[in-house]
Amino acid sequence: MPKRVDHEERRRQIADALLRTAATRGLHAAGMREVAAEAGVSLRLVQYYFGTKEELLLAAMQQLAARFGARAVARFKEASGSGGPASPHEVIAAILAEALPADDDRRTFHVVYTAYLALSLTDPALAIAPLVKNSDTVTGVVAAQLRAAQAAGDTPAGLDPDLEAFSLMAMSAGLATSVLAGQSSIEQAQAVIDYHLGRLFPASRPALLRAWTLPIAPRQGPKPPTTAPGRPRRSRPPSQRGGRGFPLSAGLSRTG
Repeated sequence: MPKRVDHEERRRQIADALLRTAATRGLHAAGMREVAAEAGVSLRLVQYYFGTKEELLLAAMQQLAARFGARAVARFKEASGSGGPASPHEVIAAILAEALPADDDRRTFHVVYTAYLALSLTDPALAIAPLVKNSDTVTGVVAAQLRAAQAAGDTPAGLDPDLEAFSLMAMSAGLATSVLAGQSSIEQAQAVIDYHLGRLFPASRPALLRAWTLPIAPRQGPKPPTTAPGRPRRSRPPSQRGGRGFPLSAGLSRTG
């Protein structure tokens, strides 16, 4: 009997090849021929499963998003420890931690996703709506968890769950870009996440916040003039005074 072909597995194999190519050589270099070579199949087979490069790109992005969701679920199940349902705090913390490019898989997600988004802004053939829908779904999950936490008294009643969820996801995207660009370290990005989770879940704040201060590089350039002898030094108002370090919340300014 002829061997049965698992068509879904073959599609995943080809999409994986595109992701590997895009992660190492750039999305612009991931042509159908290059993907076929990476997957170890013929160009004709790639074209059989994906009629155009745009179809292949979208399938690969959706596969990437599905992996993100699966890893996030595995992460908060592991964090819950007891084997029971994860708490709202555990679910949100897992989603935000998974969104940081802390390993090869997560770095690939952000590199390829960002490249696809950039291409879609100028190429109408690339569908962005499905990716926006995926992002909205994640934001909705975070908002639902915040509502559950409010109902349980674990989150301040005055918070707006929808706005807080949107803010967290926007912050998460900015932190990921900052880490990829070398502006922030994973530790700094995680500290910012911990800070905001401590604000949303006050009871868990002592366990979240870390006792560290981000250093500020010494100021370059000429030293300010000293006060002439016998002339009293003028005190600046508090709003104009600087410092040698700054708390975790100021780390957000380093992610822009």
